[in-house]
Amino acid sequence: MLKTEIPSDCHPDLDQYPVADLVAAFIDDQAHAVQAVRSAAGRIALAVEAAVPRIAAGGRLLYVGAGTSGRLGVLDSVELFPTFSWPRERAVALLAGGQQAMFESVEGAEDSLEQGRIDIEGVRVAAGDVVILLAASGATPYVMGALEAARAAGALTIGIANNPAAPVTLGAEVAITLNTGSEVISGSTRLKAGTSQKIALNTLSSAIMVRLNKVYGNLMVDLQPTNAKLFRRAISLTMRATGADEDSARQALVACHYQVKVAIVSLLKKVDVAVAEARLASSAGSVRRAIADLP
Repeated sequence: MLKTEIPSDCHPDLDQYPVADLVAAFIDDQAHAVQAVRSAAGRIALAVEAAVPRIAAGGRLLYVGAGTSGRLGVLDSVELFPTFSWPRERAVALLAGGQQAMFESVEGAEDSLEQGRIDIEGVRVAAGDVVILLAASGATPYVMGALEAARAAGALTIGIANNPAAPVTLGAEVAITLNTGSEVISGSTRLKAGTSQKIALNTLSSAIMVRLNKVYGNLMVDLQPTNAKLFRRAISLTMRATGADEDSARQALVACHYQVKVAIVSLLKKVDVAVAEARLASSAGSVRRAIADLP
C-alpha cells in the first residue's frame, strides 16, 4: 500500500477528540510537511539549476496534475505574473478534467493516460520547456501520460510525488520525493501531502525567479501594480531599495510607468528613465548589475 494511503497510527480515535485536541492534531501533523520538503532540498536545488538555463533561453514553465496536486499547480502558475511580471503564456497549467476541475471534482479525469498525452501535445511542449509533474501517489495515469509526451518532446521533466520510488519520479529527469507518510485522515492527500507540494512549488518557482533577476536583495522589484495595494507596495519597495523619500519615489515611478526596477536604477544612478532601461537591458534585468559602474 502507498505510504500516503496507510492509516495513521497516531490518531485512531480522531473522531472522539475534543475540538481543541482535534485542531491541534491537524496543525501538529502539518509540521511533517515542512520536514519532508527540507529533506528534499537538494533535489529541489537540482531542479532549479536544471530549469533556469531553459527558462532564461525562452522556455516555459508547465505544471501538470490532477485533483489537489493539479490545483496547486494552477495556483503556482497564476501567481507568477502578479508577483514577478512573468508572462502568463510562459506559465501554463494543465489540470485533469480542465477548468471545470478547479471548482468541482471531475470523476475519472485523472485515470486517462491518453488525455495527459493529448493535453501536453496540445500546448506544443518543446525541448526548451520545463514540465513539473505533480502526483501525491506518484502514479496518476493522466500525469504519467503527460510525462511520457513531455519526455518525447525533449522537455526537462521534474517529477514531484509523496511516495518513495514512485513512477512519476522514476520516469522524470529530476525526481523530488516529499515523503510525508500517512495522513491524519487516512488517504486525504489534500492535507500534509498537499501542504508539502505547495511549499515545494513556492520554493522551486521563487528560486527560479530569483535566478532570473526578478528580485533585488529580497525585494520583489518586478511586480505589476494593478490595484491600490500594489501601487503602495511599489512606492514602498522603491523607497526601501533607494533610500528616497515618498515624493521622489513616486515621481520616479510615474516617469517609468511604475516599473519598479527602472525607478530604482534611475534614482540610484541619477539617470533618466531611458538610460535606466538601457542599463537594465544590458544587464539581463539585474538591478544589481545595472547599478554597478558599467562602461
